[in-house]
Amino acid sequence: MTQNKSGNSEQEPITFVDNRKIDPETGEIRDPAAENGAAAATAEPEVAPAGSGPASTSGGSELAERTADLQRLTAEYANYRRRVDRDRKTAVDAAKAAVVTELLGVLDDLDRARAHGDLDSGPLKSVADKLTDALRKQGVEEFGVAGEPFDPTLHEAVQHEGSGHDPVIGLVMRKGYRLGERVLRHALVGVTDAVTDSAEQAESTEAGAAETNNDGESTGGDQPTAASDADSGANEQ
Repeated sequence: MTQNKSGNSEQEPITFVDNRKIDPETGEIRDPAAENGAAAATAEPEVAPAGSGPASTSGGSELAERTADLQRLTAEYANYRRRVDRDRKTAVDAAKAAVVTELLGVLDDLDRARAHGDLDSGPLKSVADKLTDALRKQGVEEFGVAGEPFDPTLHEAVQHEGSGHDPVIGLVMRKGYRLGERVLRHALVGVTDAVTDSAEQAESTEAGAAETNNDGESTGGDQPTAASDADSGANEQ
């Protein structure tokens, strides 16, 4: 309490500090830090720059590791799909080959019937054509024709004529069949030597010489006839 010159006393204001930890009005526990420093409660937290510190480094390495795992799993799945597709195609081709192999005897009978003229007309011709077309659509091909070069991977030679130089198929005893790249049955053939260009030229030369000799003989044979005609004319005179 202070006293001024006029003799009046001035009373200092009284302040109260509530140190109670529980708010009597709300019943909640008070936060001493919020009451003592409002500035501390309203201050914005400092944000660390991105990409700095050990946390960001570990996060980047983890992302790279997860990316590598994903790429490895993608490659393994792609390889698995290719392997499954290849195995499925192999199984389908094997089933087709087994069915066609059982039908090769029927094709041989149809070829013999065609050679005897039994497939020129009639219902059997229609059946043979339909069966051949169906097998051709499935990829079945026949091989083994006279004049083709001999291939031991496709043809089975049971007889051979000649020296063996440049062998070709001379006689087809049984046709061969294949399904795509798979050989179902080898062709049964007879092999002979191919006629070379020099041999053909020699044969043509011999043929030309023989024709020339024949022409000379025919011309020489006409001269005595002309002389005899002249003699007979002179005698008549």
